[in-house]
Amino acid sequence: MAFRVVFEAIWVEGHGYTGWVTIDCGDLPYGLECIFSKPCSESSVAVQQAAKKGVLYLVSKYMLEIIDVNYGDAAPLSLECACLGGGHLALKFLLAKQKGFLTLQPCFLLPNILYTIARLAASNCVLAPSNRTNYAVSVFNLIRSPTTFCYNTMMRIQNLFSSPASALILFKDMLRFSIPPDFHTYPFAIKASTNLRVPSTSAALHSLTVKSGFISDIYVLNSILHVYARLGSLGDACLLFEESTHKDIISYNALIDGFVKAGDIETARLLFDKMAIRDAVSWGTLIAGYAHMKECQEAIDLFNSLLNSPSGVRPDNIALVSVLSACAQLGDLEQGSAVHEYLIQNRIRVDSFLSTGLVDLYAKCGYVENAINIFESSPDKNLFTWNALLMGLAVHGYGRKCLDYFSRMIKEGVQPDGVSILGILVGCSHAGLINEAHKLFQNMEAIYGVRRELKHYGCMADLFGRAGLIGEALDMIKHMPIQGDIYTWGALLAGCRKHGMVDIAEEAAKHVQKLNPEDGGLYSVMVDIYATSDMWDDVTKTRSIIRNRRTTKNAACSLIKLHGINHEFIAGAYLHPETEEIYLALSCLSNHQFEA
Repeated sequence: MAFRVVFEAIWVEGHGYTGWVTIDCGDLPYGLECIFSKPCSESSVAVQQAAKKGVLYLVSKYMLEIIDVNYGDAAPLSLECACLGGGHLALKFLLAKQKGFLTLQPCFLLPNILYTIARLAASNCVLAPSNRTNYAVSVFNLIRSPTTFCYNTMMRIQNLFSSPASALILFKDMLRFSIPPDFHTYPFAIKASTNLRVPSTSAALHSLTVKSGFISDIYVLNSILHVYARLGSLGDACLLFEESTHKDIISYNALIDGFVKAGDIETARLLFDKMAIRDAVSWGTLIAGYAHMKECQEAIDLFNSLLNSPSGVRPDNIALVSVLSACAQLGDLEQGSAVHEYLIQNRIRVDSFLSTGLVDLYAKCGYVENAINIFESSPDKNLFTWNALLMGLAVHGYGRKCLDYFSRMIKEGVQPDGVSILGILVGCSHAGLINEAHKLFQNMEAIYGVRRELKHYGCMADLFGRAGLIGEALDMIKHMPIQGDIYTWGALLAGCRKHGMVDIAEEAAKHVQKLNPEDGGLYSVMVDIYATSDMWDDVTKTRSIIRNRRTTKNAACSLIKLHGINHEFIAGAYLHPETEEIYLALSCLSNHQFEA
């Protein structure tokens, strides 16, 4: 069997010349000597190219075995990852120790192993989950005179393994042992301070970069901008940004992201408009910001601008998911379908996030069958995908189907959360499935481990109210472990209105009035309840209160977009230009339903 090794030959004739060499099995000893005698940082480029060739075979006189690595579509790792893959790494370390190769000076094997751990961790490979950090620390401690590269690698590992405090301790040790930091060191230390969310530490690191001159390095600058933006110190971030003379796209993106997360979408847009060159992150961050701030039309318009941009930048998944969310919030089926078509035409893999966005879009626009079809065809379903379908089925009255999908969700091992339970309760409420909802509500903590929240109590109050079980609703609210909110008491009040329960309605109204004194809708509801019960004196008194207090009521509103036009319908108003045609169509539908 012929074995081939592709590696990078360095230090040819002492000139640092780099070239590609392919050797057969007869030359393996020389090839392996080259591989294990050079720093891993100098071989990584060569390895990435070798990895792309498919299978890398290596016969090691040190490791005494043949290792084959199939890469497929996986991101190429370093040569050390190829030779010392996750499942074999500890074994290789022990064999090297037994053969005495860890005592060679200079020894590049230990730094190579350390670098391998970092690459495997970054690529989500499994590395002895129970003690992977301890293993990395033990390898680091065996290095007699760790260099800046070793410290940087170890700091990176600590960050990847969610140990930012340990990373900062390593940085402190570097300073204590007079090991000079480089332009890689500071970003690792700054990232650790970001994860710890300690502003004073971040400010101290910023000061060190200024004193050492590394603030002029673009990677260091962007790391500091990122930490200030993430910690909400936008004033410091802006000052640093304006003082810098070497800003790039990442600098702008860090600041835009900070303003978006702070809710200042206007300033974020100003920065975006100032950019000479924008990448997918720039567009996606701002589109996501608009969608999150409920400025959905702006999100859609910006997405369309991206598609028409002459730069050729394609939207990333953040932009796609965000514009789908904006379309769902607006009920803009036309634009949402266009985004879906874009995914198909460009053969974009629909992951769990895009699946969730599509299910949510079609469900909210009333196309429940489309939502179900997308859900069923999705290979990657997560909790959010299930929740989107459950809520979509629930609000459209598919109570039984909602329960069926919930049962299937449990059988497939997906742990429900509060939103999942809420979806089932809403579905049962709309379908009148009282017993099923009550059973789930009673067992949600014991069986599913989901704590009852106000939204669940409010939904049960609505369900009891719809069914005329006003006394049960009041009893539940009074025995809640937390104080009822306006939605809980409001649901009870709505039930009283439907079934003419004046006494309980007055009690519920007192709580609603206390929680929201400016709510004029409360008095309108009480007028209806009194009028239904022929209590005209109370009707007169309540109307007098409305006039004297000049309360206002926010009218209910629904919105749908058809053929590029937004149609808004306000409760109690007849302002739509096609009102007569709409009511005629509704009348025909009602008659058809009655005849059926």
